[in-house]
Amino acid sequence: MAGGGGRPRCPPGALLGVAAVVVAAGWGERDLGAEQKEEQSIDLIGKNEVYGDTRHEVNVYVKVFANSPFLVCMDLALSQERIIDPNYLWTGPDGRDLQGQSYVNLTETGKLMVMGFMVSMSGAYTCTLSHKVIETTTQEETEMVEAYKFMVYAYREADHAYQLSVRFSTTGCRLKSNDLFIKVLKKILSSTISHLTCHITESSYKCHSIRTPKNGLQYELFVNFLVNPFAPGWEEVCQEVPYDCEDVTNRRVRQAAELIGKFFHQLKYVLKHEFHAVPTIQYVDNSFSMTPIDSCRPGFGKNHHTHQNCASCCVVCGPGTYSPSNEVACRTCARPQARRYGAKSCY
Repeated sequence: MAGGGGRPRCPPGALLGVAAVVVAAGWGERDLGAEQKEEQSIDLIGKNEVYGDTRHEVNVYVKVFANSPFLVCMDLALSQERIIDPNYLWTGPDGRDLQGQSYVNLTETGKLMVMGFMVSMSGAYTCTLSHKVIETTTQEETEMVEAYKFMVYAYREADHAYQLSVRFSTTGCRLKSNDLFIKVLKKILSSTISHLTCHITESSYKCHSIRTPKNGLQYELFVNFLVNPFAPGWEEVCQEVPYDCEDVTNRRVRQAAELIGKFFHQLKYVLKHEFHAVPTIQYVDNSFSMTPIDSCRPGFGKNHHTHQNCASCCVVCGPGTYSPSNEVACRTCARPQARRYGAKSCY
């Protein structure tokens, strides 16, 4: 994960406070035991530092609007040695010197933090370290130069919607009351979650005949709903939240899905005990289920191959790719005209 060892992996929720996922490609090549690598990885993350490697670039994923971890202009082994007359030169994705830039925190020991990370800040951050090596007996000085490259990507949390499934028993598949029941049910559910600025965007059902060993032929309605967190008014709710809103919308839509689950649990009791006559449509016990469905904001997408160590993240679309809407993956441009990060079109 961090550029000093350990098995690369995408961070759990607790690690998001560090605001970055760090991956050193090919790190397993180091001649270190697994336990030792794991301990080093934990130590590096706790210090909020990422070390470079002269052999390959280090991938770093920073949540939009957060600060990056400190990128250290040396590798882990060199950091344990005495360095004579070190000099550090950091350049950003545009090739310019980062010294004196208002959006960076650059320490005298060569550590770089990019603050308030924006989509446009994605790209290659390179540091050149020059220092002297003095031969003990002759005092001869030799100038050493090492270069470290960090690929830093903006990412967002995925937006969640929930696919809800539930079944009802009915007395027949061609009854008009089936359609009426689904319409009323959708209206009730929409009202139940409206205070969370969530709504049901898709609903469908199919009726199937089912033969059972004990009860013969029965009929069931297989009902599906999609609960979406972007009902009218959600922007106003998000205005109360600084910067990004996906954490809030994700929490609200999960609350909405769980509220609907509670509704069906209570519906079982209502249909059974509060109707004087047995209703023609009955809830099938334990048939409710909910499945999260991810989507990414325009300009972001998931790529399990390119960003396999941050597979659950919506990572900024790289040059030559784009995402025009709330899709899961970035599309590839027919011609490489999108040369910036976070493109929403190829032009």
